[in-house]
Amino acid sequence: MKVTQKGKSNGSSWIRTRALMIKESHQIIRDPSSLLIAFALPFIMLFLFGYGLSLDTNNLKIGVVMEDLSNDARSLAYAFANTSYFDARLGHSRKYFENELISGHIRGVIVIPQDFTENLRKGEVSPKLQVLSDGSEPNSATFVENYASGVFLTWLIANGYENATRTSPLLDVEPRFWFNPELSSRNTILPGCITIIIAIIGTLLTALVVAREWERGTMESLMVTPVKIREIIISKIVPYFILGMVSMLFSVAICMVLFGMPFRGSVFALCIISSAFLLVSLAGGLLISTLSKNQFVAAQASLVSAFLPTTLLSGFIFEIDSMPAILRAITWVVPASYFVPSLQTVFLAGDVWPVLLPATGIMMLIFILLFTITIMKSPKRLEAS
Repeated sequence: MKVTQKGKSNGSSWIRTRALMIKESHQIIRDPSSLLIAFALPFIMLFLFGYGLSLDTNNLKIGVVMEDLSNDARSLAYAFANTSYFDARLGHSRKYFENELISGHIRGVIVIPQDFTENLRKGEVSPKLQVLSDGSEPNSATFVENYASGVFLTWLIANGYENATRTSPLLDVEPRFWFNPELSSRNTILPGCITIIIAIIGTLLTALVVAREWERGTMESLMVTPVKIREIIISKIVPYFILGMVSMLFSVAICMVLFGMPFRGSVFALCIISSAFLLVSLAGGLLISTLSKNQFVAAQASLVSAFLPTTLLSGFIFEIDSMPAILRAITWVVPASYFVPSLQTVFLAGDVWPVLLPATGIMMLIFILLFTITIMKSPKRLEAS
């Protein structure tokens, strides 16, 4: 008899949960804001991040001072002017370009000194260039220095001055870049952008929908029914989980079609790691709505809790290993710090399960923790019915 009652209880629980999920699915279809968040937001964010944010610097504005007027010096100056790395202006006045650098109109000055050709043709003495750059923009200053060195070395070799580069024993270096041979920053930015999209969508959708039900009084109506809090939470998670996964696949398709993002892994691995991260985001949104019960507060808390940690503490833009120790410790509990490298691995390297499985397991543990806290903080306990 007890087994029968237990069976009936399990059956009734499933019927109630399914009915609530169907109701929630109809609500998603009728609510245009949910569809806009799921599909319009990813397109807008990917467009802005894909085209507007780049760690690659091209067409840096510089000045090239030709104090040496020989043919070799002119050839080198034209090499700086013709490369895609620089937007170079040629001249003979060091003072003019220094003033331009101070005013911020250019990012660097490359000086070809008067004794350039003389030192170049000696062979045993390496020719020298002077590179002045704007230290108020450290990244640009580093790019000016590195790009200038690269252009100069290429010019020396192309013009048969290999001996001028031998200030130390010559090494035959053949660099090979794995996983991202083009060294395109877009290939690392877009996975981080997808992470932000999933975090915002998952957290915002569930936070708003539950808070809206508290404001409209429909949540109180559910609380007087035999429905358990566990069933309510599951019925909120499942429909939005499906919507979030569709949005994720939509975002991946945009990255591959619009930006030519490589995809070397499998859809199965992508769905596994994305499911774990999306569940964490959904559970976080439910917890926020349970604590706030107000749409405005829930929306603000969702954006702050989803966007800031995902952007600043996930390794998306800032390298985690270079952070202070206290911030590195905080990243251990930030789900995005596990999802971003996993997503980059699937896109650029493939299905590297020793990387993917531990990250997925940690994200699932965070989900279970948030799910449990949400049930404990909800007004209606499991045993209330």
